[in-house]
Amino acid sequence: MFTGLVEELGTIHSVESVGPGIRLVVKASLVGKDAAVGDSIAVNGCCLTVVKNERGLLTFEAGEETLDRTNFARLEKRSKVNLERSLKIGDRLGGHHVTGHIDATGTLIKRRDDGEWSSLTFRVPIRATRQMAAKGSVAVDGVSLTLVSVDGERFSVAIIPHTLKNTTLGDMQVGDVVNIETDLLAKYVERQLESRKPESVLL
Repeated sequence: MFTGLVEELGTIHSVESVGPGIRLVVKASLVGKDAAVGDSIAVNGCCLTVVKNERGLLTFEAGEETLDRTNFARLEKRSKVNLERSLKIGDRLGGHHVTGHIDATGTLIKRRDDGEWSSLTFRVPIRATRQMAAKGSVAVDGVSLTLVSVDGERFSVAIIPHTLKNTTLGDMQVGDVVNIETDLLAKYVERQLESRKPESVLL
């Protein structure tokens, strides 16, 4: 479990194809200090397991399913990624409950900068926006954000200067693809509503 509060901007050191998946090596001077093999770390919001830590170079492996559901296939050497270690019992929850399981990818279709602040609009599959509501929460590349508006296959968020400076959102441009995780509570609510629908009657 994560909070959506990014601890560090890591840098992709290398990306290697391994069978149907990839091996990611990420330079992480802060997160890598005490990361142990087997630890869970959110990389752009996706929960991955540390398989090696060599002086702050963290190695992760991502399979075919992960590549299909995330923006990892677009990562290359020197790409920046958002990193967050998993919660410990007793830690403060400053963002919202983020599982590290990506629901969909989205595309930035509009960016409006106003001084040091920005407003970003993303297009996502309609199945994702069904689990969104204005003033609710969403994780974009692992960053916990408050939804400003939700309309059809689009949603918008307002980004404060601190977030722009300390996450990948600062350099994001129209056309960039991001990982989206909708709110955990919204998933359960939708599931409950679906289960209450009357079953179709066979004639």
